[in-house]
Amino acid sequence: MEPENELANSNKPADPVNPVRVRGDLDPALSRWMWLVKWILAIPHYIVLFFLHIAYFVLTVVAFFAILFTGKYPKAIFDFNVGVVRWSWRVGFYALYVVGTDKYPPFSLQANDEYPADLEIDYPEQLSRGLVLVKWWLLVLPQYLILIALTSGGSWGMGDSDSWGVVTSIPLMSILLFVAVIGLLFTGRYPQGLYDFLVGIARWTIRVQVYAGLMRDEYPPFRLDQGAREP
Repeated sequence: MEPENELANSNKPADPVNPVRVRGDLDPALSRWMWLVKWILAIPHYIVLFFLHIAYFVLTVVAFFAILFTGKYPKAIFDFNVGVVRWSWRVGFYALYVVGTDKYPPFSLQANDEYPADLEIDYPEQLSRGLVLVKWWLLVLPQYLILIALTSGGSWGMGDSDSWGVVTSIPLMSILLFVAVIGLLFTGRYPQGLYDFLVGIARWTIRVQVYAGLMRDEYPPFRLDQGAREP
């Protein structure tokens, strides 16, 4: 390599690392039928997560005032809330949003490199006092609208709106997941394209949740990063 090129490469800025990193590795040996009962097997997790999310909400309010007056997110609260997001992602990956593994999620808030689904969120040393007032409801509004369009914008309606019957709408994500598990049932393979898309939507949703939950000031990218790992 010529010296000029070496100098140019050395002055090149390093690729930025997203402070919110979501991982979801597809199990290569998924059971054809276990997806039928995973949502039932995960009921104990739903109960625990119900109470964890109450604590998450209360502690986020506490963090709001801490950031407003000090510019810092209390580290203990940050670690707990990250753990709640991580736990929720594992359960969603196992039974609800992706169904990408047969390995039962651990009852833990801690990171686990051995489990197929995990996430990391870098702790911010300093946060904006002003942004905390508007980012969770005003600045994040475009992200909410896009996620609604991606997850439910293509819903199918069933029923007659002119009758007394109830009109039922099936979210697009549920339709795509159903197509994926039916493919798994008959072929023994999870369609890779659908898998990448479903994980990408989950990754985008978690990034928005982290921003709206006041844990980072970096605005979530308007980008569908598909696949098991961060690009």
